[in-house]
Amino acid sequence: MPPEDLWAAIARVDDYRRWWPWLRHLDATGLERGATWTATVQPPLPYRVSFELHLVAVEAPHLVAADVTGDIEGEARLELSPTDLGSELHLTSALVPTNRVLRTVAQMAEPIARFGHQWVLDTGLRQFRASALDGDDGGGPGHPA
Repeated sequence: MPPEDLWAAIARVDDYRRWWPWLRHLDATGLERGATWTATVQPPLPYRVSFELHLVAVEAPHLVAADVTGDIEGEARLELSPTDLGSELHLTSALVPTNRVLRTVAQMAEPIARFGHQWVLDTGLRQFRASALDGDDGGGPGHPA
């Protein structure tokens, strides 16, 4: 799909908790520069990650950049580019744990921390495709990642 259509789906912040049941809390007013979102994520591990996203740049339909604070800190960018087939989506981030439990997991059991992070990204993309783009309410079996 073209970037404008993909952007329209991404901008539906009120649907995020329905798309992503592992998103335990989200307070987000919209996809606009200067907004601050608060979120709590529950990967399939015995910890939760709470953080704030401070949207420092929003350029529809191509870019969202955020400063991240809370249990994790750093920067994240979501970039959309047009392609011959529709759109290409790139997520880049430089995040470090600030919460003592998360720091310990990252230092002592790095593969577990990496699994939790990758699970959120992979599952989130699969569920976004299934729910937001295909119009399904699930994201379960039958929907490729």
